[in-house]
Amino acid sequence: MLTVVPDPSGRDHGGDAGGPSSLIDEIVREGARRILAEALQAEVEAYIARFAEERNERGRRPVVRNGSHQPREVLTSAGAIEVRAPRVNDKRVDPETGERQRFSSAILPPWCRKTPKVSKVLPLVYLHGLPTGDFVPALGQFLGSSAGLSAPVIAKPTEQRKAEQRTFAARDLAGVDHVYLWADGIHVNIRLEEHKLCLLVMIGVRADGRKELIAPADGYRESTESWADLLRDRKRRGRGAPVLAAGDGALGFWNALAEVFPQAKTQR
Repeated sequence: MLTVVPDPSGRDHGGDAGGPSSLIDEIVREGARRILAEALQAEVEAYIARFAEERNERGRRPVVRNGSHQPREVLTSAGAIEVRAPRVNDKRVDPETGERQRFSSAILPPWCRKTPKVSKVLPLVYLHGLPTGDFVPALGQFLGSSAGLSAPVIAKPTEQRKAEQRTFAARDLAGVDHVYLWADGIHVNIRLEEHKLCLLVMIGVRADGRKELIAPADGYRESTESWADLLRDRKRRGRGAPVLAAGDGALGFWNALAEVFPQAKTQR
């Protein structure tokens, strides 16, 4: 299990070029900040230009620039960036609802405190064994700020990934014809207290040559029973025996294949 112990002195132990305030990091962050500022400015200018010809009852333009929002910090893959987004005063009213129209940036929504790419990293950090209690200090040190981060933040994307995996594993395979089946066991060391566990992967090849991931599942030492469970599950979801199954020399898969799909040809 990985554990992060922050240095209370705030000193960096990574060398002169590896600290959070190193010159190259500052250059990257400053470049990212400028590009983001320019993109936000262009987005606002395009929005205002769309309504430049409109006038209200007083003959004034209903959509104009109105200064800037308060600066806020956004976590990006380039690190923490301070953003001061331009503000738009939109006085138009929706004729159907009677509500005031409002400009909302597609680049940087008002609620955004971290970019989607950073959000996608959160489940990976968890899977690699980082406890949620160490989550904030670890990414805070890496990104230069912990703004927008908290231990519960990891829960939502992690649960979303789990739900996606459950849906993928339960999908119907009856309408898919896999002529070839490739199988392999991948041994990993991410968040596995039991090192005998591994990832069992099956890839099917359709008659037209397209490859498709059939199933990733955890197994015990590529055992016969682990592979057999995966093959039985494939069978329950509507698939018959493949014409040919290919894999390495792991005996567990071949024994399981002979049990579940004895008619399939084999190739090592």
